[in-house]
Amino acid sequence: MTFAHFKVLTFDVVGTLIDFEKGLLDGFRMFGGPAARDLSDDDLFVPYIEARHIHPGRASQVMGEVYQHVAGKLGLDPSEGAAAAFQAHALKWPAFQDSVAALKRLRKRFRLVAMTNADRVIFSSYSHTLDNPFHDSVTLDDVGVAKPNPRFFDFNRGRQSAFGYKQDEILHVAQSQYHDIGVARELGYSVCWIERRQGQEGFGGTPVPKEVTKPDFHFATLAELADAIDEDFAANR
Repeated sequence: MTFAHFKVLTFDVVGTLIDFEKGLLDGFRMFGGPAARDLSDDDLFVPYIEARHIHPGRASQVMGEVYQHVAGKLGLDPSEGAAAAFQAHALKWPAFQDSVAALKRLRKRFRLVAMTNADRVIFSSYSHTLDNPFHDSVTLDDVGVAKPNPRFFDFNRGRQSAFGYKQDEILHVAQSQYHDIGVARELGYSVCWIERRQGQEGFGGTPVPKEVTKPDFHFATLAELADAIDEDFAANR
């Protein structure tokens, strides 16, 4: 299969384009007080995943509650001020260094569609951070459920079909095996795994999938995907 087969690239945003783990860890360490400084990444990730399960709603509203749950588990600063600062910081999580430039390259060849569990408020901030690369977007607010619920993918498939695009013309690009790669493959999508944690143990700030799904394409960075696409198009002129 060549990349020229596809017309649409759908993207997970948080974790694939936005460095979710850095943003999360920086937030806990900036606002958690002295107790946060000696904790490992995994020390923070484990109660975070638990907290996000308990508070699964709109990130622009619940990240303060997520912080307070983690703070209670780990002895971090329990103040309302720390929770509010953590909540506000979630709007400022950074992009991966390659995201903006790679998306600009990909936009020249494909329709780019964000498919994110972020709500509209959070997504609007991240889209700005990414220099607003998307032709279209689907968020938690639009669908009412989050990935890996298949309804999220069904919603977007219907939306893109209204613009004349077929499912087999869509390549789904994502980091999370749990939220994206496994369910997208089960639903018949072609998938590209951007393994942002390549070389690291475990699954970091995302839940452990039942199994690791073999993707159609596999890269460590978005820049590598853009390079492969350029090479593919050049070879098939």
